[in-house]
Order: sequence, then structure tokens, then C-alpha cells
Amino acid sequence: MPQAKPELKLSEPLVEEADISDFHPSSEVFQYTNNFSLPPSTAASSASPSVTSLNESFQDLPETPQLQRKQSLGHLQSPSTPTFNFNSVQALDRIKQRPGLPRSYSLPRVDQVEVKVKPRKRIVDVESIVVEPEVLRKLRRWIMGVAIVEFDLDDGPVVDAVVPSLFLLPSESNNIAFAAFPDSPQFEQGEQCHSFRLREQLSSDYDMKRPATKDGYIYGFSHFTQKRDETSKRGYRQRSVVILTQHQYPALFTSLVSILGPLFQKHGSPMLEAACHNIATWYDASFDLYRAGPIMEKNRSNPKPGETLELGFLGTVVHVEIPHTLDQFQLTETSSFNEKYDPKLHVLASCTPFYPPPLLLFEACLSNMWSIWECLVLCEPLLVFGQSPAQTSQAIWWLRDLLRPIPLAGDIRPYFTMQDGDHASLVNKLPPKAGLIIGVTNPFFEKSCAHWPHVLSLGKQNAAPSGVKTAGPITALNGASAGPSPGWKTKTHRRYISKDRALLKELEIAARGDDRQKLRASFALRRHFCSRTTDLIAPLARYLNTLIPSPQEVARARSYKSTLRLKPFSSASFFASLKANGCTLPFKSSAKRVQFYERWLKSPSFGMWLAHQESIVQDILNTPVNLSATPSLA
Repeated sequence: MPQAKPELKLSEPLVEEADISDFHPSSEVFQYTNNFSLPPSTAASSASPSVTSLNESFQDLPETPQLQRKQSLGHLQSPSTPTFNFNSVQALDRIKQRPGLPRSYSLPRVDQVEVKVKPRKRIVDVESIVVEPEVLRKLRRWIMGVAIVEFDLDDGPVVDAVVPSLFLLPSESNNIAFAAFPDSPQFEQGEQCHSFRLREQLSSDYDMKRPATKDGYIYGFSHFTQKRDETSKRGYRQRSVVILTQHQYPALFTSLVSILGPLFQKHGSPMLEAACHNIATWYDASFDLYRAGPIMEKNRSNPKPGETLELGFLGTVVHVEIPHTLDQFQLTETSSFNEKYDPKLHVLASCTPFYPPPLLLFEACLSNMWSIWECLVLCEPLLVFGQSPAQTSQAIWWLRDLLRPIPLAGDIRPYFTMQDGDHASLVNKLPPKAGLIIGVTNPFFEKSCAHWPHVLSLGKQNAAPSGVKTAGPITALNGASAGPSPGWKTKTHRRYISKDRALLKELEIAARGDDRQKLRASFALRRHFCSRTTDLIAPLARYLNTLIPSPQEVARARSYKSTLRLKPFSSASFFASLKANGCTLPFKSSAKRVQFYERWLKSPSFGMWLAHQESIVQDILNTPVNLSATPSLA
């Protein structure tokens, strides 16, 4: 008699905890994020994109009662088949011949695997665009590529093409696609520019397939357009043109994408080819702004940091100043344009776009700007709400600018969506990470980030003067704002320094004036906090100068060929110096001054600033040039 086949019992499938992006399309939150930029009337009547969630994957499975596992199992017994004889050679042979069981959905996802997806029909014809190797090499000194993102009725936003061809993991392509589109209705018809920052996900296995990033992040600058299209089932055509780059130049690349976007919409693919060849003719940007000084090649065409460049781009000449380092504060008064600064003509690369005037973004919290600046310096996490990605990205680049020359120690996301691959690690029930600043437009974050200590909600939509390219939407769909009402809300912070009452009054008057007054007030506010940041680090720079080895110590160390460095930093010695010499920052009291510096010395930004100062001094002391020179820290 043949041996009966053992009964194979399967445990109840384990259901993975669903992420917010896996909600069923009928859920309220999912409907909000997948209407994208359609007006409510259109979104409600049109076909919504089909999304398969994890819960739907188990929808057709029969419900089975919970199986109780045996408390004790015999020798080599399986929990699901305890009666199976694993010592039988015939039984094991039959197992090898059987088809394997499908993997459980509860297994971890692997993002570092190249997934072979079914090719989709491209809307944009880029096959004819040929970029020669030498042009490609020069192009990628400045950008990684230009992505075209379309809205697909079946898949939602998808990267339709990248010119020149760029290797992207599926997870990276998905992040770019969702970040390139607003996740809330903006206007019936119109366009807007915004920016985003995405973590690079390539492993060492793929590092030769595309240009290296500077800090592990990809920067995207998107020009989003929505217009009526009778041929579309939705009644609207939505598309984004995105410049992907490794450089933190928000003003420069926002200016470029605001030129490229409309021309591409009008003339199509030839504009992409022309843009690539234009950028390839620019000066080399291969100096390292993440260190104290430039790494200059032996090429006279390379720009010196701080010089003004005239960059030809699609019939326009862009006058741009490149900063000495990423932590340099680029002032309009000291720019190298050899003429009076005009934000319509001149670009300070590392700044935020100045149109619309940034003052309008903070109109509801002008009196709280000093508290916001303190939170930035102390690496406090900050959640920024806005009506549009254009608002949040402009505001966050503005806030980052106020920190200079202090290095950026935390993660900033000018525009952040629920579909971002880092959503689960950045937004969860745990306390937010130090220095984390994210800009959001989806009201879902008001609940998921309810435990965050500080929330900044930006003001109403802005309109720039006629004839000026803006970083904001052209026509707002409505004046209502989703999420918290405009203003500043904090649970933990108490201000340490005094406000500048005279400046505050000027800002409040300018907020009711014309665009010229608002722009001047924005510059005044920016200069004010630049001065405050300089005053903050002045006592530390003064103390660090006492830690530099004397000329006698330098000569003695060099005779022994020893490495020279700063003497160890002592908090007690610094506070003694602070008490003796004081500080120009207007603290409310001497006790507040001590408390503030005690907190800052424990922050990540101070550690990065100190390491940077030590690196500068060490490089100078150990350079065999001008041996009699002694470095000093400003």
C-alpha cells in the first residue's frame, strides 16, 4: 500500500502593518492625496487612479480560525506539519519535486533590487535626443538630468523620461514622481515651481551608474503645469519638468526650471536637448563647497568661488554668484555683480528665491521670528505647513539661509509627501529627530505629527508683480488653508533673546505695503538674523583663538614632525571667557545667556561647527607655506 501523503497545514497569513500609502482608495486620506491637483468637482467625477493595497491582496483569501501551535514539538518536527517524517528519504525527495509555496506578504521589502517592470508607452519622445559622452561629462558637473513626470490614469505620477538617461532605482523613481506633483488642489489652470530633497538610495553596487552626490541627497526643482485637455478622461493634463542635481543652489535652479518648463510645454523635446547643450558649455562647478576651500583644477575657465558667472540658457543670460562655501551667507550688499543688486536680474545661488517676497510667508508670525531663529540654532525639529509646495520649499530654504554660517546638522525636506520612502522613519510616534525640518501641505500630518514640539503654519497664497516669474501658483483654487491656521505654535520653547522692536514695527508696516516694500523688508529681516548668527558665534571664535598653538609651540612641533591641532575645547573655560568678555546678543538676562549656550554646546550643529573650525586651523598649521603665519578664527 502506498504511503499516504502527509497533510500540509498552512498557518493563517500574517498581515503586514499597512502604511498610510496603502490605504484603500475609498478612505478619506487616500482620496485627498490622489486627487493631486484637480479641482474638487473634477476629481470627484473623474476616474481615480487604481491602487492595490496590502489589504486588498488578502481580500479573496478565506477566513480561517486562529491555529494553536503545539506547546512542545518533537525531534525535527515542523510547527505546521508536526506528523511529517523528516527522516524519510522518499518523503524528502517528494518535497523537492513539489512546487514551492509563494512567499508571505509579511516578508521585508527590499529596495536595493532592480525590478523589471513592464515598459509603458512614453508620452514624451526622447529617443531622438543624443547626448555625446563629452557633452554628458560637462553637463553632469552641474546637473544629473532633467526628468519629465506625467500623470498616468493607472499608475498616478510616473517618471516618463530622464534626459540624459539616468539610472534610478524603482523606489527613487517613485519618490521623484510623487515629489514633483502637489498633493492637494492648487488651481483650475496654472503653473508653479517648487523644490524637494530626496535621500539617495544607491548602494556601492551601483555607484558607477550615475554621478555622485555631494551629501547623499538628490535635489529636485520642479515646474508643475495643469491645463484643460479634452482628450484626457480626467479633463486635465498634468505634467512636471524636474531638474535633478547634486548641488544646493535653490535660487539658481528654480530660475532655470522656470525658464525651461514653459518652453518645454510649448515646443517639446527640442528644448530638453538645447538645455543640455547650454549647461554643458558653462564653467566647471567642480570645486568642493563642502570643505573650507575650493579644489581648483588647472583650467583658467574654472570660476573662483564668489565670482559672478554669466550663464546662457535657452536665450536668457543668468547672472549668478556662486558662494565660497555652502555655509557662506550671501549678502545682496556684498555681492560681486559690480552693480546694484536686482532680484529680477541677479541670482545668489545658495539663497531662496526672492519672489514672491518671503515676508508674506511669515506674515502671521512676524513677532515670533526670534523664537523660530532660536529653535533653528538649537536644532529643534520643526514642522512647516503651507498651502502649496511652492510655499513650503521657499520657506524652508529661507530658514536654512538664516542659519549660515552655522552648518546644517539636521535633515531638511522643502516638500515632503506621505509617499516618500523615508516617511516611516521621519514621521512616526517617536520624538522627531534633532534638526529635522519638513514642509508639508497634506492635513494628514497635523494628526501624525501632533506630538511635535514646534509647528509653523505659513500665510495665505502670494501673487507676484505682473511680468515676474514666481515660485508660487498663478491662480489659487480657493483661499482656504488645509491644516492648522497660520501662525507659530510651540509646546516647549521659551525665548532667550530680546526682539528688535523697531525692526518688527517696520516689518508689520511693510506687510501692508506694496511688493517693493515687502521685498525691502524681507532683505532687512535676512540681514538682521545674519547679524544675530554672527554675534552668536563671536564669543566662541574668540575663545577658540586662545586654543591655537603659539608660534613657539608650532616651531617645536614641526621640529619633531608632529601634527598640529587646536587644544581641546573646555566648556568651563569657555563660560569663564563668556562671563569675562560678554556677548553682543541681547539676551534677556545673564542666566538666559548661560542657559542658551549650554543648550547649543550640546547640539549637533555646534559639533559640526567646531569640527569645521578645527579643520581650518589644522590645514593652515600643517601646510608648509608661510611658516611664520598664525591662523585666527573670525
